Amino acid sequence: MNVIKVLLMLFLGENSMPEVILRALFIISLWKIFKKSGVKSWWALIPWAREYQLSRCAGREQEGRVWSVCSFGMTVLNLIVMCFSFKETDPEMLVITLILISIILVYMIYSLRVFSGLCELYGARKRWLWLWSTTYTRWLPGLIFAFNKKYQPAWQVEDFRAEMERLAFHGSAEVMDKGLTVNLKERSVREFFQKKVLLRDIHMSIPQGHMVLLLGGSGAGKTTFLNAVNGYEKANAEVVLNSVNMYKQYKKMQYEVGFVPQQEMMRGKDTVLSTLLDAAKLRLPKEVPAAMRKKRVAEVMEIFGLTPVKNNLVEKLSGGQKKRLSISMEFISNPSLFILDEPDSGLDGVMARELFLQLRKVADTGKIVIVITHTPDRVIDLFDDVIVLAKDSARTGRLAFYGSIEEARTFFGREKMEQIVKSVNRKEEGGDGLADDFVAKYAEVKYA
Repeated sequence: MNVIKVLLMLFLGENSMPEVILRALFIISLWKIFKKSGVKSWWALIPWAREYQLSRCAGREQEGRVWSVCSFGMTVLNLIVMCFSFKETDPEMLVITLILISIILVYMIYSLRVFSGLCELYGARKRWLWLWSTTYTRWLPGLIFAFNKKYQPAWQVEDFRAEMERLAFHGSAEVMDKGLTVNLKERSVREFFQKKVLLRDIHMSIPQGHMVLLLGGSGAGKTTFLNAVNGYEKANAEVVLNSVNMYKQYKKMQYEVGFVPQQEMMRGKDTVLSTLLDAAKLRLPKEVPAAMRKKRVAEVMEIFGLTPVKNNLVEKLSGGQKKRLSISMEFISNPSLFILDEPDSGLDGVMARELFLQLRKVADTGKIVIVITHTPDRVIDLFDDVIVLAKDSARTGRLAFYGSIEEARTFFGREKMEQIVKSVNRKEEGGDGLADDFVAKYAEVKYA
């Protein structure tokens, strides 16, 4: 029990008068820091939320979420220890101790990341981190940063909103009679006491028969965008496929969209034929007779070269055959829009190219095929267009480019698609940090 009390006292503090005074001084410093950074000062009075708001001021919002959750977790453990009389030899005590140590380690790492961002915000040296690191000393740098006129924030939280407005598109894509038109104004969620915008201002029209590459770094919103397009996660958007509004007539259009996730969802003990017959029952309208389902299954097996192995068990198939089977399951409904998330994952170059050649043939029949792949350059000659999503300075997914492959190379000044992704990735992710520049450039070129 002593170990628990020492750890909790170190990171949560005591309720003694000196500790209460130090905590009050820190809250006062936060009140002023929040005011300087354009955040409502009263957030300083709310436990756990103030950690998150401080991280927003420091430009470390993602880290602040983890930090605030850890702070809440330590408070909960403190209440458990206070309410239950565990002995040091109790197994529950060991579990609580291990959980607490894990939370404290994460708490320390992420709090220091936030305080490091705060030092950067105020142009202070990193040695200030020593004072920020404990509850007994962080009031001192807090008061200095808050009330010393020498320390002024390099940016305000509202600056991110202003930057988003600067990069905003002031136009929309013209709705096509044949093809896919996306006019997405915003996709947002409520997270950690505020509205978080995941995607914003994405407008494009994709003609029939086009095979489109979807590029973007981790967290750029590729999956969120695809879910918004296929109606799985509705956004503030208008999505029109072949003159039909996807959101307003979702039931009618659900058979017009095929989505192949990265994970394969097939039973290993079933044969290829039985797997596709089951898929036909699920993906074709109920009024379709059994004979027509069997005919469609035979057609799909022929298209994707699965007829020779139709009686083989799924678990006996090669990696490439499993991928083709996974794609075939979605292609059963003969969708007008075909979306695939890393269909070449785990395949070597030869097998991957063979798979993409099949997808190229699908597009050539008049379908729209949108593909996410992390190795685009080995099959880039098979694509018509490329969509590039990027996180702006507010970490919102934005459209940095949509157009032909050659236009993309000219626009970004880079030959390889992987180089394009690197150019829009944030610097801390190993990129060039040019997302805002290219988002603004594309908006200017497209809607000037």
